[in-house]
Amino acid sequence: MDSPDPYDSMPAGFPETAVPPVAAEPTAAPAPQPAPPVLPVPPAPAPSLGVNTPPAQKSTGSGFKWLLLIFLGIIIITALCAALIVITDKDIRSVSVVRMEGTMITGDYADEEVIGSEVVGRELRQAADDPMVEAIVLRVNSPGGTPSAAQEIIGDLEYAKSKKPVVVSMGDIGTSAAYYVSAHADRIYANPDTFTAGVGVIWEFSDISQWMENEGYNISVVKSGSKKDMGRESRPLSADETTYAEKIVNDSFENFIADVTRERSIARADIEDGRVIRGADAIKMNVIDELGNLNDAIDGAKRMAESRR
Repeated sequence: MDSPDPYDSMPAGFPETAVPPVAAEPTAAPAPQPAPPVLPVPPAPAPSLGVNTPPAQKSTGSGFKWLLLIFLGIIIITALCAALIVITDKDIRSVSVVRMEGTMITGDYADEEVIGSEVVGRELRQAADDPMVEAIVLRVNSPGGTPSAAQEIIGDLEYAKSKKPVVVSMGDIGTSAAYYVSAHADRIYANPDTFTAGVGVIWEFSDISQWMENEGYNISVVKSGSKKDMGRESRPLSADETTYAEKIVNDSFENFIADVTRERSIARADIEDGRVIRGADAIKMNVIDELGNLNDAIDGAKRMAESRR
C-alpha cells in the first residue's frame, strides 16, 4: 500500500507555503563552429568571337611514329654495314676496263675509226669514283691522234691514277699520241709484236695546184694576213710558211718527248727518231714494262691494288 502524501492530509484553507522555484543549472553556450571551406569558383570565360576551338586531344599516332623511326634506323644501319662489307671485300671489287681504240680526237664522239677524248676521260673518271672498282685497265689499240686529244685524256688518267692503279694493255698498236697517254699509266703491258713508241709529231700538207692548173681550175683568195690560207690545197707552202710549220711541229715534239722521258726512264736517243718499236724490243728499252695480253694486265692491276691496301 502506498504511503500517504502528507500534503494530502492538510486541511483545507491551511495556508500553503510558497515553494521557491528551483533555479536551472547554468549551461555553457555552444562554441561557434567555423564555416566549411569554400572552393573558389572560376570566373566564367569571357565571350570571344570566332570559332570555338575544341580541347586538344592526345595524339594516338605517337607510338606509330616511334616504331617507324626505329624501323628506318635499322634499315640504314644494315645498309651501311652491307656497303662496308662490299667495299672492303677484295673478292667482290673488280677491275674496270676502259677502251681507247681508234684515232684520237678531242670531243664527245666515238665510232669504229675514231675515239673522242671526252669519251675516254669520262669512263676513266667514272671508274676512278666507283667504290666497287679497285683498279683500271686502259685497253689501247690506237695509232695516235692529235696532241690535244692526248693531253685531255692524260688529265683524266692522272685523276684516276691518284685514286687507284691504272694499267695499260696494248693490242695491235699503241703509238704516237696513244703512247703519249700510255706513258702516264702505272704499268704498260704489250704483246711481243705490238707496235708501240712512234714518238713524234707530223703535220701534212697537200698541194693539188698543178692538177688545178692542168684542169684550168683557178681560185682567188682574199685574206687578212699572209698566212691566213696557209695549208690550202690550191697552192704550196711558201718558204716562210714552211719555216713556221716546222717550228710548231718541233715545239710540239719537244713537249711530247720531254713528257715521255719524264714519266718513264727512257733514253731520248732510243725514241727521238720517231720509229715504231716491237713489244719484244720495247721492253728492253723500258718503253713498256711487261709482255702479256689483256688478262695479264687485269691480273697485274689486281696485284697492284692488293699491294696498296
